[in-house]
Amino acid sequence: MIKGVTSLITVALLALASCLVSAYDPSPLQDFCVAINNTNSAVFVNGKFCKDPAAVTADDFFFSGLNIPANTANKVGFNVTLVNVDMLPGLNTLGISLARLDFAPYGLDPPHTHPRASEILVVAEGTLLVGFVTSNPNKLFTKVLNKGDVFAFPIGLIHFQFNIGQTNAVAFAGLSSQNPGVITIASAVFGSNPPINPDVLIKAFQVDKNVVDYLQKQF
Repeated sequence: MIKGVTSLITVALLALASCLVSAYDPSPLQDFCVAINNTNSAVFVNGKFCKDPAAVTADDFFFSGLNIPANTANKVGFNVTLVNVDMLPGLNTLGISLARLDFAPYGLDPPHTHPRASEILVVAEGTLLVGFVTSNPNKLFTKVLNKGDVFAFPIGLIHFQFNIGQTNAVAFAGLSSQNPGVITIASAVFGSNPPINPDVLIKAFQVDKNVVDYLQKQF
């Protein structure tokens, strides 16, 4: 009886492991699957319809513009140019995307997560303070990066990049999803639509209502 139960538990664990393994972007089942919005003669694969291979061109795998700095004249002094499947259709099913990160002096890419991707970042210009926080017990891993340095951010963990220099900084990031998604913690918590009940935020952050009201007005 015990042996049978043990075997059943083993099978269940293996099934769970298989589900977890397939929780990321699946490997492509063909050479490519270029995204297309016209569904009249397409096949639905991995969230996007596939363009007829006979109509695919080199331009479907091409994007131009990462040489152009983004506008950083905003509250945080930061902007990102994301090249995901919506910008480069040929990325569909490939499980990758790319981003250019531009920082004004002391600009910040605020604490955020990518729910569907790990990230690897390389600094092209400037000096960045970067880091990520693990799940409980919330340990911080942080490092100062200079030109040519590389840092990795595990999938789903809160992380940030801060330009600690007096000049502009530029970095490029590769992400392990064609559509990594982003949740910026401050704007998600204090700027959600509809807003989170202030009583929840007062209790969670242990502050008074005036502080919560002020923060919600910022987003």
